[in-house]
Amino acid sequence: MNILVLSANRNLYSTRRLVEAAEERGHTVKVMNVRNCYAVLSKGELDIYYGDHRIDQVDAVIPRIGASLTFYGSAMLRQFEMKQVFTPVSSLALVRSRDKLRALQILAKEGVSIPKTAVAKQPTDIEYLIKQVGGAPLVVKLLEGTQGKGVVLAESKTAAKSVIEAFYGLNANILVQEFIKEAKGADVRAIVVGNKVVAAYKRQGKEGEFRSNLHAGGHGLPIKLKTSEKNAAIQAAKALGLKVAGVDLLQSDRGPLILEVNSSPGLEGVERTTGIDVAGAIITYIEENYRTSLVKNKDKIGA
Repeated sequence: MNILVLSANRNLYSTRRLVEAAEERGHTVKVMNVRNCYAVLSKGELDIYYGDHRIDQVDAVIPRIGASLTFYGSAMLRQFEMKQVFTPVSSLALVRSRDKLRALQILAKEGVSIPKTAVAKQPTDIEYLIKQVGGAPLVVKLLEGTQGKGVVLAESKTAAKSVIEAFYGLNANILVQEFIKEAKGADVRAIVVGNKVVAAYKRQGKEGEFRSNLHAGGHGLPIKLKTSEKNAAIQAAKALGLKVAGVDLLQSDRGPLILEVNSSPGLEGVERTTGIDVAGAIITYIEENYRTSLVKNKDKIGA
């Protein structure tokens, strides 16, 4: 197979591992920065170029698109999809997952358990927001934040009002969530590939820090998930249409609660913590489902 990885840097751990896993299985792999790709459209034609080179003969594309390039990256990915190129992360699923509020709305609609969440725009609604999520302590999140940035724990009602007012003053888009005390500053990252969890690990925040992200100083611990936790992760990825996803969940007294679903999960933390070849699992999924997609496309052409 000819596989294209859309990544800003081929030396990033996740990109490098995907390339290694694919080449070990005999595939040809190219890495291209989606920022440098461009589309040309005309009647009945949907071409993608990299410089003066038209990108052809691609069997599968793996998007590793940064949050800041979501709009443009999803447009390029959509162009590949229209050219019948297989991808484990569709452009629609990518966009859904990057919009935190949209993702939570979809998860709630599909019956996925999430922390109680409230969203408003008017300062006059602050009291209601705090009440709806059970009062303080509570968590305030920037909708545009990534890697734990823009996430604040307000331990009192006064602090919550001050934080929310400050974000409103900056015209920032935020959501407010209940604080799950029993999680003790830890969450679980489960990697879903296809219809199963291939690896998972617990991310524990450093002392005095409720955010568990590794980028915020947390560390990873091996963990064996309960069946309910595996099912919750799979259900969340399926609800957003993702075939490859990093699902973050909290272990609460009322069962697993989905925090976020990542369409480009980093592989370094999970592979080094668990020793599992997650990159290989992704390539295997592409191999198996690329063949299925070929058959479906031939059936469509024959019809």
